[in-house]
Amino acid sequence: MQDAIEQLFDSKPDTYSAHHFALFAQFKQALNAGDVRAAEPDASQASGWRVNRWVKKGILLGFRLGGIVDMSIDPARQPFLDKSTYPVRKVTPQDGIRIVPGGSSIRDGCFIGRGVTCMPPMYINAGAYVSDGVMVDSHALIGSCAQIGKNCHISAAAQMGGVLEPVGALPVIIEDEVLIGGNCGVYEGTVVKRLAVLGTGTILNRSTPVYDIVRETVYRATEDQPLIIPEGAVVVAGSRAVTSGKGREWGISIYTPVIVKYRDDRTGARIQLEDLLR
Repeated sequence: MQDAIEQLFDSKPDTYSAHHFALFAQFKQALNAGDVRAAEPDASQASGWRVNRWVKKGILLGFRLGGIVDMSIDPARQPFLDKSTYPVRKVTPQDGIRIVPGGSSIRDGCFIGRGVTCMPPMYINAGAYVSDGVMVDSHALIGSCAQIGKNCHISAAAQMGGVLEPVGALPVIIEDEVLIGGNCGVYEGTVVKRLAVLGTGTILNRSTPVYDIVRETVYRATEDQPLIIPEGAVVVAGSRAVTSGKGREWGISIYTPVIVKYRDDRTGARIQLEDLLR
């Protein structure tokens, strides 16, 4: 399947045949089953993760193949027009997924593990991988190709940005048992290691360094590596003073995430309260 997907992506035909649509349907089924992923753990990589370029090519291929169709249940009151290749994902009680009514959507072509809870209105995009026991709270986004580990809590209005293009770019990675606070944003291929906690309003991307006042170091993305938040880090939104020019004269500070501690028993006890909602 990998060779066929890559050949079709790299050599666009004049028209797409029934065989091409069947190939994409097989690929999308593998995405839904979790048999293929846009990224997967790889201990040989500094980030601990490897991007699967061909899988991202397959996801993009779906947008080429599909035409815009009307999939509305009620076109007058709630129009739904999208690519025919990416309808809403079918979910049955046997999947063990809770979808609370109120406007949530899961796009076809993503893996959703058992015990996932979807609070309305939240959105999970194509190519995402959401492991068992995850809570996706109201107004939260799991972006295309984002990888979410087991037993994470994605709090209200948190945005996990994913990354679909370019195909070689690592998507957003949230490892096991991470707590993402409300109104957080994780973007541009940032990797959040297991057991980390992001306090309310924390924003992580390639442009903003993270200051670790516990270990007295600064974490930055490089040309070759994404921003990586260490295991068990507790990150909060902070600021640092501008020390030169008009910024200093005007007393301006700029936003920066700060690691203020590492997860301990007290942090764990507070997070365990979330299990009551599962």
